Amino acid sequence: MATLPSQNLQSVGALCFSSLNSPKFPSQIPSLKFPFLSPIKIKPTKLSTSNNGISNSRLVPRASASEFSTDIGDILGDVSIFTASGQPVFFKDLWDQNQGIAVVALLRHFGCPCCWELALELKEAKARLDSAGVKLIAIGVGTPNKARMLAERLPFPMDCLYADPDRKAYDVLGLYYGFGRTFFNPASTKVFSRLEALQKAVKNYTIEATPDDRSSVLQQGGMFVFKGKQLLYARKDEGTGDHAALDDVFEICCKVPAA
Repeated sequence: MATLPSQNLQSVGALCFSSLNSPKFPSQIPSLKFPFLSPIKIKPTKLSTSNNGISNSRLVPRASASEFSTDIGDILGDVSIFTASGQPVFFKDLWDQNQGIAVVALLRHFGCPCCWELALELKEAKARLDSAGVKLIAIGVGTPNKARMLAERLPFPMDCLYADPDRKAYDVLGLYYGFGRTFFNPASTKVFSRLEALQKAVKNYTIEATPDDRSSVLQQGGMFVFKGKQLLYARKDEGTGDHAALDDVFEICCKVPAA
């Protein structure tokens, strides 16, 4: 069995979980203490193979759009969120609902350092998406002013960033929520393979970007690809930092002719 060192758990836990632990917004994340984070032993999980040859396990969930109703695009289209500048907007107005291709990334919340890491990865992938005629849409839990903190400090393009303070889109898409998912899901161990990328992403991080409603930090995110109203790809994050592989997203986008 593999053992995760407590020192790494302390540092990553302080980054990814500090927003719930410290209600007074401390300025120095490394000073936070997490006594419940002790060495964890993880039993190796045997991969099972489905009929189509794709390997599955508890730690690597398979992406699938089949669990969603065929009218999910219409239902989601009527959900109202906000631009980073504070203007209300419907989902159906974010991309061409006939043939437009969109990658919709739902972050946990704007104060989640793991989400800053994902946002940086999305920003670096934007040129490739643009060249393929694919629109990038990133959404986070929090108010527009929290979204602007991420956009200005990371930085991240404001015209691609949206705020969903009431988690309306997350509820429609059935994304995971809860204490266990946020703190103790085995899928979160993926973060340990990306510590360098995480450190790069949080150079200008501020915990002030955390939603004022602290229950929001228990929300998990997900990644979706639409062509018009048709859902082509869907993956729910199993736990904190369990992001979809962008190579999988690119594969889906490249298979779909741009409008």
